[in-house]
Amino acid sequence: MHYDCSKLDQWGIVFDHAQPLGLYLHFKLQENEIDDHRAGAWKTPQVIPEALDGGLLGPERKLYLREIVARFSHALALNWNLGEENTQSTGELRAMSQYIRDIDPYDHHIVVHTFPEQQDEVYRPLLGTGSVLTGASLQNSNVADCHHQVVKWNRLSAEAGKPWVVAFDEPGNAGFGMPPDPGTPGMPEDYTGPTVDQTRKWVLWGTLLAGGGGVEYYFGYKLPQNDLLCEDWRSRDQSWDYCRIALEFFRDHRIPVNEMTNRNDLVGNPDNDNRAYCFAQEDEIYLVYLPDGGTTDLDFSGAEGTFTVEWFNPRTGGDLIKGDSPVTGGAPVSIGTPPTDPDEDWLAVIRMRP
Repeated sequence: MHYDCSKLDQWGIVFDHAQPLGLYLHFKLQENEIDDHRAGAWKTPQVIPEALDGGLLGPERKLYLREIVARFSHALALNWNLGEENTQSTGELRAMSQYIRDIDPYDHHIVVHTFPEQQDEVYRPLLGTGSVLTGASLQNSNVADCHHQVVKWNRLSAEAGKPWVVAFDEPGNAGFGMPPDPGTPGMPEDYTGPTVDQTRKWVLWGTLLAGGGGVEYYFGYKLPQNDLLCEDWRSRDQSWDYCRIALEFFRDHRIPVNEMTNRNDLVGNPDNDNRAYCFAQEDEIYLVYLPDGGTTDLDFSGAEGTFTVEWFNPRTGGDLIKGDSPVTGGAPVSIGTPPTDPDEDWLAVIRMRP
């Protein structure tokens, strides 16, 4: 029932600094390890009772939410996350999210985070009219699973009548998360976990071309500069570069993201695995990402007109590179091969010719 106003003011200084830099604020309103514990949760029975009215929407929880919303909801870009690895019941999540919606004058994005094994159990009852949630905050245990999981929850939420914004904020193994760059001091010589390249392919581009709302990286707890003690963010310099390159691509080439959907069926990937991704605005633009290079056919049977093919390098960025001859709608077509490094990841940009 008491709040450290000095600490909250200091948070405000950080948040007000972040906003002009274009940083999106993610409020994790609860954290499993220090709050959300109740007997019978995902792990072994816990000894710490759930804080704030035992998980219910009572006086403590209402006061807390009013304090946070009153102080920080003026920020231009944020989401309210009901809790990291949340263990509240469906009814408690509905009540908490509804209260936030009622008191937030700016109607910010509201999401919830859950354990990898509990996505179906937690999210399905909250889809559509099941809650006022506007998205999901995904966690998994394998970076290779990001793409198909984002596709799944985008599809299910749309089918329920209220499309969610689905983002990944904790991809990968708990011990490794997103690894440091190769050569970082202290990296074990026998390391066999996920690589920086796999993170770029399956997490960053896998999420974006599934129609995801973005990616946040978790550093694990076993590697140098990890989640528990990181003091050097340059340890992930390559991954920050890859994120910048991706953002510059969508901005500089005016990709109409909000009008595009995942269409893996057009590249022969109905299982939504990591062989190839397709993100499209039909008859206008198709983005085909090849995690391992090579080539693929694009089903243009339902398309009309002539399309140019250009290639983008997600490792280095830069200008688009002209591809093979234009392709014509009306039948499946080959998109050709990347201009160089045919075994590396490439993005084909296929646009309707003016």
